[in-house]
Amino acid sequence: MDDWEERYAYLIGLARHVPPYPEALRDEDHRVHGCQSRVWMAFEARDGVLHVDADSDAHIVKGLIALLLAAYSDRSAAEILAVDAAGLFAELGLENHLSPTRRNGLYSMVGRVRDLARTLGPSTGA
Repeated sequence: MDDWEERYAYLIGLARHVPPYPEALRDEDHRVHGCQSRVWMAFEARDGVLHVDADSDAHIVKGLIALLLAAYSDRSAAEILAVDAAGLFAELGLENHLSPTRRNGLYSMVGRVRDLARTLGPSTGA
């Protein structure tokens, strides 16, 4: 997609495919701070991979969450740490079209996933 408006519409469309997020996890413990919108993330290590659930109250952010889930969910710690998020977002043309606060929020979500992957490390396989 060459046009940013097409990409924007696509991101909003992706938001419809984000799995439902448990209401019980919409609390401060699961909230991602640094985001312009409200964002919640929950993690579960199972079967050698990290499963990520997330949601937002904003459609564009929920579309960004769909991209994050595709890049990080159900992957091992090593796979998560190998993802070049900045390169991926630059390739998708997101760097130049997101407001600074949205970009900061996006990197806050990425940081949270990467921090957890580092904590789990290769010894757990997740």
